[in-house]
Amino acid sequence: MYVGKTLFAQVMEFVPWTSFGRIVDRYGGNSGVRRLSCAEQFCVMAFAQLTWRESLRDTEVTLGANANKLYAMGLRNTVHRSTLADANESRDWRIWADVAALLIKRARKLYSDTDLVGLDLKNAVYVLDATTIDLCLSLFDWAPFRKAKAAVKLHTLLDLRGAIPAFIHISDGKMHEVNVLDFLPTEPGAFYVMDRGYLDFERLYAMNLTGAFFVTRAKTNMNAKRLYS
Repeated sequence: MYVGKTLFAQVMEFVPWTSFGRIVDRYGGNSGVRRLSCAEQFCVMAFAQLTWRESLRDTEVTLGANANKLYAMGLRNTVHRSTLADANESRDWRIWADVAALLIKRARKLYSDTDLVGLDLKNAVYVLDATTIDLCLSLFDWAPFRKAKAAVKLHTLLDLRGAIPAFIHISDGKMHEVNVLDFLPTEPGAFYVMDRGYLDFERLYAMNLTGAFFVTRAKTNMNAKRLYS
């Protein structure tokens, strides 16, 4: 019987833990923490995501059923649902935002030389879109959307080389998609493909001034004339 590292531990080796530690120190993530450090919290939530756990209780029960393997997974103690819930609620969200940005940056490098199917194009190509995530108003009263519904909106810029998010912004459900163009990072020479919900000439002109290109659909009432091709 193999008694070496668990599969989960091998996956976690790809996490740049030195950079992770610097990010945690930047925001004081482990200040005053006696149980469940930021690294352990990350491991637990990664385990929950990879194994399709449906709740914190489900995560607690599953890890508890494999208590003899917790240390090999990078966990020093038994994980309790209340401790995990407190950590998720109180830890600075910027820790996880910076960690995600770091991992995305590293993953995109792996696909930087990938050819786009059907396109003889060396430029970067991005697709921009947003989706509304419905929430229960009684549980998420900080995200009102409609009279009896709560929601947040996930704005995502997807790099077509590798299908990896290059930019993610979470807003309240009432924010219109076009407003994300005000702080969307643009790359000179890159192509940005988006739906007509992002059709705002002032914002698109600002994108054009950065040297980027955009592809969108015209609205039925748009009054435009092609000057040249």
